[in-house]
Amino acid sequence: MAIRYRHHDTLRLFVEVAQHLSFSDAAEVLHLTKGAISYQIKTLEDDLGFKVFVRSTRGVILTNEGHQLLKATRSHFLSIETKLEELKEPRTQSLTVGMSSYFASRWLSPRLMNFMQLHPEIQLRIQPMTQLFDLDRQGVDIAIRWGNGDWNDVEVLPFQTMPAWPVGNPDIAQKVKSIGLERAFSELTLLRDHDDSTAWSDWLTAAGLPHQTRKDTLIIPDPNVRVQAVIDGQGIALNDHLISQEIDDGKLVRLSDVELSSYGYFLARPTSGCNAKSVAAFVQWLQEVQPDRGC
Repeated sequence: MAIRYRHHDTLRLFVEVAQHLSFSDAAEVLHLTKGAISYQIKTLEDDLGFKVFVRSTRGVILTNEGHQLLKATRSHFLSIETKLEELKEPRTQSLTVGMSSYFASRWLSPRLMNFMQLHPEIQLRIQPMTQLFDLDRQGVDIAIRWGNGDWNDVEVLPFQTMPAWPVGNPDIAQKVKSIGLERAFSELTLLRDHDDSTAWSDWLTAAGLPHQTRKDTLIIPDPNVRVQAVIDGQGIALNDHLISQEIDDGKLVRLSDVELSSYGYFLARPTSGCNAKSVAAFVQWLQEVQPDRGC
């Protein structure tokens, strides 16, 4: 037992050298000098009574005994280091959640303190995003993305169905009332969130209206800016229950009862699946939070 404990650190050093088959490379990893590595390996061999390496000009080669020793020790050190990381994880978990500032301010913010109180071990970062794509490249662990959930670049989890419908300011609402939905929509600028969005096409199909062939659509990726643009009379947009305050204040008017019932907010996770524990905790919390069902 005395040899086992006395040589714990030296055996760890042996494993590192055996994996590199180089005193120099191991010394760099362990932040020791090559001479210190050589001395400790010689001390280990003297105490064990057999050679673990054969020295050569190109490095070192494991002896038969060295191979057996490596096989016996490497898995144990790996198990120890894995367990140490697991024990440290609750104090060092991090989570980056991507979403639009629209959803963050209108839905998440009032509820966020509850999550932080329940999970003080998770360092949470809310990352406002206008383009919820390439999550891996942006360092996002999970995102809350608006749409119909038909995406193949991420792992998609249902979260909150919130039908979308067209809105305009009071002047535009009056125009729709005066000349009819089809004619008005053929003349109005459609505000969209990105070039590849199919939301307006989906809604026009649901409403039985012809698709727009004009090119005067306006791309506004930021949903909050898009809401303000509608208020300012720049065009019409598809929105949901999260603009209920603007509806109540008379700044915006719902233009049709037709809605995209399959649209809402989905949890989008990169396929790499990093930070699994913190992501799982956040997903569970979201599922337990009382959702807004819309109107």
